Amino acid sequence: MNFNMSQFDSYCEDNRREVKKAKGGLPNSLWETYSAFANCYGGVIILGVKENKDGSWYMTGLDNAAKLRKDFWDTINNKNKVSVNLLTDDDVDTFEENNGIIMVIHVPRAKREQKPVYINGDMFSGSFRRNWEGDYHCDRSEVLAMLRDQPEETADMKILQDMSLEVLNPETVRAYRNRHTAYRTEHVWERLSDEEYLERIGAAKLSVRDHSLHPTAAGLLMFGEEYKILYEFPEYFLDYREVLDPTIRWTDRLQSSSGDWTGNLFDFFFRVYGKIVRDLKIPFKLDGITRVDDTPVHKALREALANCIVNTDFYFPRGIVIRKDADSIVMENPGSIRTGKAQMLKGGISDPRNKALMKMFNLIGIGERAGSGVPDIYSVWEQQGWKQPEVIEEYCPDRTILKLSFVKNMDEKALIKSADKKALIKSADKKKLTNKTRQQLEKIIEWMELDREYRIAEIAEFLGVKETRARELVRELIRLEKIEAIGKNKGRRYRIL
Repeated sequence: MNFNMSQFDSYCEDNRREVKKAKGGLPNSLWETYSAFANCYGGVIILGVKENKDGSWYMTGLDNAAKLRKDFWDTINNKNKVSVNLLTDDDVDTFEENNGIIMVIHVPRAKREQKPVYINGDMFSGSFRRNWEGDYHCDRSEVLAMLRDQPEETADMKILQDMSLEVLNPETVRAYRNRHTAYRTEHVWERLSDEEYLERIGAAKLSVRDHSLHPTAAGLLMFGEEYKILYEFPEYFLDYREVLDPTIRWTDRLQSSSGDWTGNLFDFFFRVYGKIVRDLKIPFKLDGITRVDDTPVHKALREALANCIVNTDFYFPRGIVIRKDADSIVMENPGSIRTGKAQMLKGGISDPRNKALMKMFNLIGIGERAGSGVPDIYSVWEQQGWKQPEVIEEYCPDRTILKLSFVKNMDEKALIKSADKKALIKSADKKKLTNKTRQQLEKIIEWMELDREYRIAEIAEFLGVKETRARELVRELIRLEKIEAIGKNKGRRYRIL
C-alpha cells in the first residue's frame, strides 16, 4: 500500500489507510492501528491529517515533526510498548505542503512467525486487526490461531500421546492404500504393514515417551471416526449442502455428525467430490477410442476441495461447508490465508496450514502441484469462459470462502448491461432526467465490472466530476436498484447488481 502526495485529495480512510491529527503528540490509537495493520495486510498511517464527515481528508499539520518522529522511533523500539518493530527508516516519510507537515508511516504485513503483533506487553488484550470499520480487538481464539500458525511444524503433525492406532478406521486406511497403489503402482511402501505405512505417510509417529506408535493429528483427521476426532478437535464439523431444486430446502446433505458414515476427511473428500462433479456439463474427450472423463475442470475441483481441507484451522468453529446449487459451488473453511490473498492468487509459494494432510493428498495424486492450485483454478475457469472465481476473507472468526460459478462471463455481463441500459433510459424518461445525467448513469453502468467494488473517488475520477456530483449519481443508481452500497460511512463501496 503506497502513499502519493499528489493524490492526497482523492484519498479516504479504508482498511489499508488511517489518518490521525496527532496535534498533542503521538495518539495512543496509533499503536492499535500499527498492530492491526501488521496482523492483517499492512497499511499506511498518516499523522497530521483529519477526516471530514464526508470521508475526505484535510491537512492539520504537525507542530513539531522532528520531535514526533524521534518519539515514534523511541516508542516502537520499546518492547514494553510494541512487541516487534517491523519498520526501517525508509518506512517513515515526511511531506511539506502549504506550510504544513505530515508524517506517513508505511506498516508492512508481519510474517507468520512474528504474529501476533501486540502492544502494552499483553498479547491477549493488546492484539488488534483491521476490518472496514477500523481497528478491533482480537478475541482469544484469533490470538491462539496466530500462535498455532507460527511454527514450521504445523498443528496436524502433533503426536496424540493418549490415543492408540486403534482409533483409525481400518477400512478407510485400506481404501487410502488402494488409491495410493493405483496412483503409484509398485511403490516401495506397498508391502509394508499398516503400522509401518501409517508412519511413512505421516499419519503416525513414534513417541519418545513410551517408544510406541501413536496417531498424529493428521492421521486422526484423515482416518479416524468423527466421535473420536472430537476428542482432539471439539469444533470439528464437515457439511455438504446441495440445493438443485429451489422449492426443496436440501436436495442432498452430508454431515460428519450424522453417525451413518465415518465422518473423516478422506471419506468426506471422495464422497463430496463425486457429488460436485456429478452434474458437470463438460464434454468428454477421446484418447484414441477411449473416453477420457477427467477434464481440467474435474482436476481444478479436486484441487479446490483439497486446498479447502489442508488450509482449515480445525480448532475454529463452524467447520468446512461445501454448498452446491444449479450454477455454482461455494467452499468455506475456518482459518485465514497464511500466505495472504494476493500471494495465493499469484501462486508460487505453498504454505498450507496442515502440511501432513497435504502430503497424504499428494501421495494419492491430489494437489501435487504445490503453490499453483488457486492460479490453476482461475486459469481453467477463464478457459471455460466462466465468471471469474472469487476469494473472500472473513474475520472474527477467520474464514476463507471460494466461490466458483458455472455462469458464462461475457454473456452474463452483456445481458446485464444491455438490460440495465434499457431500464435506465425508461426510468430516466419517467423522472425527466437531463440527457447529461442519463448519459453519466449509463457510463457508470457500462464501466463497472461485476463483483468489483468502487469508491466515490474512483467514480468521480472516471467521470471527471467532483465527488459531490458522483454521490448524486450514485444515489440515483441505488434508487433505480442498479447498484448497491456495501459497508458503512468511511469504508463504503458500491457494486453493480
